[in-house]
Amino acid sequence: MKVNWEGLLPVQGEIVVVEDDPTLRLLMVEIVSELGATVRHFDSADDAITYLLQAHEKCRMVIADHGVPGQIQGTEFVGMVKGRWPSIETILTSGYALDPTTIPSATIYLHKPWSLDELVLSVAALLQPGRPLTWI
Repeated sequence: MKVNWEGLLPVQGEIVVVEDDPTLRLLMVEIVSELGATVRHFDSADDAITYLLQAHEKCRMVIADHGVPGQIQGTEFVGMVKGRWPSIETILTSGYALDPTTIPSATIYLHKPWSLDELVLSVAALLQPGRPLTWI
């Protein structure tokens, strides 16, 4: 199956990507950039939260991996973002099976390996809910 991307408008604003795997982080940055967003990327949630404390007003979405190095894990980071800045949309990824009750509310969870289409559908669902994409 493939996603029908007709109807997807360019994504405006900034998306923060938190992923410690450099190859996967680069892929995520390229995908989100192709959607039109400005991307800031970090290999730890610690660095990302420091950035957001200074520049949260630019950020529309955070995409974070759960298993990143540092003091703050991805799930905790997403919870902090939702608690402090509820207007920032969130996607959490992980190669681990996470307990659904630990995933912050209004967060989309993508289990690795996710597909390009799954990531794009998730971004669109959160940032352009009135313009649904479909599987073809």
